[in-house]
Amino acid sequence: MSSIIDIGKQPPQLGQLPDKMYAWVIRPDRHGVPSKAMQLEEIDVPKPGPNEVLVLVKAAGVNYNGVWAALGKPVSPFKYHGQAHHIAGSDASGIVWKVGSNVTRWKPGDEVIIHCNQSCGECPQCNGHDPLACESQRIWGYETTWGSFAQFCKVQAQQLLPKPKHLTWEEAASYGLVLFTAYRMLVTRCQIQAGQVVLVWGAAGGLGTMAIQLCKLYGADAIAVVSSESKAKLALEMGAKAVIDRREFDIAVKDNETEAELQKRIGEMKRFGKRIRELTGGRDPDIVFEHVGSQTFPTSVFVCATFGKIVICGATTGYNLTFDVRYLWMRQKTILGSHFANAYEAHIANQLVIDKKIKPVVEKVFPFEQTPYAHELMLENKHVGKLVIQVGTAREE
Repeated sequence: MSSIIDIGKQPPQLGQLPDKMYAWVIRPDRHGVPSKAMQLEEIDVPKPGPNEVLVLVKAAGVNYNGVWAALGKPVSPFKYHGQAHHIAGSDASGIVWKVGSNVTRWKPGDEVIIHCNQSCGECPQCNGHDPLACESQRIWGYETTWGSFAQFCKVQAQQLLPKPKHLTWEEAASYGLVLFTAYRMLVTRCQIQAGQVVLVWGAAGGLGTMAIQLCKLYGADAIAVVSSESKAKLALEMGAKAVIDRREFDIAVKDNETEAELQKRIGEMKRFGKRIRELTGGRDPDIVFEHVGSQTFPTSVFVCATFGKIVICGATTGYNLTFDVRYLWMRQKTILGSHFANAYEAHIANQLVIDKKIKPVVEKVFPFEQTPYAHELMLENKHVGKLVIQVGTAREE
């Protein structure tokens, strides 16, 4: 067959591979904004190892780790995998196209989505403990290359999950990273219970919309923090009990904060906590769902209920967190770190989508050619819900 196929097309025969593929590639010498860092290249199609699978990508979800990979901040992905190229993308839907010699669970032609946790599969942590404790654990598409912004992606066979039949390719590519992350945060780490109050930062984004739906499913009341009327509307549609517009509160930590600015921020934090209690009948959040980081973390610790939990999976505004620790120890609160999900958690959460108990929230779908532009929108926080890239569906549907 030809050495490369057109975007939106697929080889005429299942399992047949071209020599090369189109991919949005990042190189070590061009880190920067996505429009600079991501360049469309023709690159060799990878070959799957014995326990690996090659997937024909139909659609790919956009996540903030693609922005980090482009910027090379806080850590360049090349420091993780050491290869000369990086293809980002940690969410995908597609068709199993070629399987390694040891793969028996999946076969060419299977329609799948992909979870992004890679591990060795051989160590004690992977067998009986938790693969996220594996020394070889990596996030596919960020800490490894061969991600989803390409015509084919290479993954471990254990990363595959069945595609929900009622979803489009684009919908199926949108939810994996955010739903599975939110599931581990709330269900595994915090052991969410009916009747609890959960404060959800960034509630109209990918993580936030999944957190709200999980709260509703488990009988907890989500208080959604948003930054616009359209985002407030979406949060309520997803099942939030109430919304707070963060623009009404000057709670963000400032660089080189003066004493006067500190005192003003403390006053705003108190006002923010009062607003929560007004919305909940006098209750503080039992759980604070954090992924914003330095600008919001002091408020998260402050407003959390006594014996409550602050669970954090990322820090889009900064990683160095400064807060008044007295509110932590004197009121016996707990800070929990959480990182994506293991294969079992991903399987259970994916079943919630198959059973139509959780639904994806796709704001906009972009053609493959606009992959860098979609990441620019995410960098500038100009999005609601999830952004998705058409890869194998661009000219097919």
